[in-house]
Amino acid sequence: MKLTDFRYEFENIQIPEHPVEPRDSAKLMVINRAEKTIAHETFRDIHKYLNAGDCMVINNTKVFPARLKGKKEKTEASIEVFLLRELQPENKLWDVLVEPARKIRIGNKLYFEEDLVAEVVDNTTSRGRTIRFLFDGPNEELYAILDRIGEMPLPPYIEREPVETDKERYQTVYAKERGAVAAPTAGMHFTPALLDKLVDKGVKIAPVTLHIGWGTFRPVEVEDLTKHRMDSENYYISEETSRMINETLDSKKNRVIACGTTSVRTIETSVTASGHSKPSFGWTDKFIYPPYDFKITEGLITNFHQAESTLLMLVAAFCDYDLLMKAYREAADNQYRFHSFGDAMLIL
Repeated sequence: MKLTDFRYEFENIQIPEHPVEPRDSAKLMVINRAEKTIAHETFRDIHKYLNAGDCMVINNTKVFPARLKGKKEKTEASIEVFLLRELQPENKLWDVLVEPARKIRIGNKLYFEEDLVAEVVDNTTSRGRTIRFLFDGPNEELYAILDRIGEMPLPPYIEREPVETDKERYQTVYAKERGAVAAPTAGMHFTPALLDKLVDKGVKIAPVTLHIGWGTFRPVEVEDLTKHRMDSENYYISEETSRMINETLDSKKNRVIACGTTSVRTIETSVTASGHSKPSFGWTDKFIYPPYDFKITEGLITNFHQAESTLLMLVAAFCDYDLLMKAYREAADNQYRFHSFGDAMLIL
């Protein structure tokens, strides 16, 4: 398939700038791939479609406030630094994007609130830099400062400025492992009570970690999808999670249901020759698009994604392209909310 196959234009698409409250009041579209049916529910009713013994894989990455505003060299020149990833925690080195890039050079000092200072030590791309925080305390204290002064990195199609409540709301309730600059948004619909209801029903919750990078929003710029390269992202699958996944696969009657495209990419990255999950950690640049033979994923919870995005391509590979496009048209007609703060679909 080609890039333009994933272009869609529907009237009256709603792209909200704020999430619904409460979290589980979002709409839920349920797609049955075998019967090619589409049903409409509320997310809090998702428990009706998961069975005792099913395994739901969640991405427990935690978004950190990655946007910092400051001054260059104690002047009045305002700058913005976007923290992409921590390179060397022991040396407090970070990979960042800077604005205005033309004025920020190697050797410059960058001054932020609470007397926090960073030095530019290298150039990486036209906007990319490597910086070192000149901070003598432990990393936990540095993280605490960044959490106080930083702003949440909302998706680029959200036009409003970040607010303090985004630090809690642009996040899943099970976020644990700090390191993402974008949220695994399918999981943002869950509440603690809804998760408890699933556990009480006998659904196994299997956490993985994939620290989502800013590249998740990078547009595909080639018509031939085989030539697109994903940015590498750090992931981790524990022995316990692999065990739960493999027990579910071996049962032949229960399903492995991934919550979010990042959970899919994680579990499909580390697969044994027999088609089982393998505990591992490292970096993945796995790009899933049609056609793709899923080894582990048997169900998917996801949001409604941007046209021509790698996320839409992954969902099309799992759902069936024609059925998915029919579902998107129906979602637009029924006033579903699209993208990060939007509604959800369950594909079985």
